[in-house]
Amino acid sequence: MTKEQRDYLAQGLHQLGLNPDERALERLDRYLEALLAQNQVMNLTAITDPWEVIRLHFFDSAALLPTRAFPHKRVLDVGTGAGFPGLVLKILEPTISLTLLDSTKKRLDWLQRLCEEALEMPQGVEAFCHGRGEVLAREEEQREGYDVVVSRAVASMPVLAELCLPFVKVGGLFLAMKSNKTDQEIDAARDLIAKLGGQAPYVMDYKLPDTDIFHRLVTVHKQAPTPERYPRSWAKMKEGAAAPGR
Repeated sequence: MTKEQRDYLAQGLHQLGLNPDERALERLDRYLEALLAQNQVMNLTAITDPWEVIRLHFFDSAALLPTRAFPHKRVLDVGTGAGFPGLVLKILEPTISLTLLDSTKKRLDWLQRLCEEALEMPQGVEAFCHGRGEVLAREEEQREGYDVVVSRAVASMPVLAELCLPFVKVGGLFLAMKSNKTDQEIDAARDLIAKLGGQAPYVMDYKLPDTDIFHRLVTVHKQAPTPERYPRSWAKMKEGAAAPGR
């Protein structure tokens, strides 16, 4: 990351109301360099321009932090991919206890090496869970074990809610990062969210710094335990579900 890119990163984070220290900026710098290097041999991101990684990955992930939902919380990132948004959240809010979940073990192995070696932060990233969310959500140590569950563009809202809400503690939050053109799929998920123990979703659109791009955060408070029948199999969840909005 050049000095200009690092200054740009800091300015954008300030626009989001964040005040990262030098250690956090240095870790994000290393993250970007490691991501682009590893992307040469592994499919981690279609975005390969450093400026666009800052804008579309780092700023987008960091935009969740002004909600103040994360300090000192146990957080699960479902379908983390290259570590977004979970790892950016952890770098900028070190008090998070973070678990990264993905169905691809190679990605998780790389993220673990990244955390332990390049980022020098083996503490506070609790686990790198390899597997499918609909299976892991039935494990006793995972089910309703997290204060906050986040997911970024993994599936349509009905599928995403069924994947994520079983992991959320009663009283906790499910945060879905979506496109701002997802009214229909959010409406399609409302009845299911209620069945899963969630309150009606709260929708907030936000603008990425230095862009004309608006994204959407869908927040669901969990008010009751998820019935044992959920989550269903992937095939059942996908029946009639719309394509993901991101």
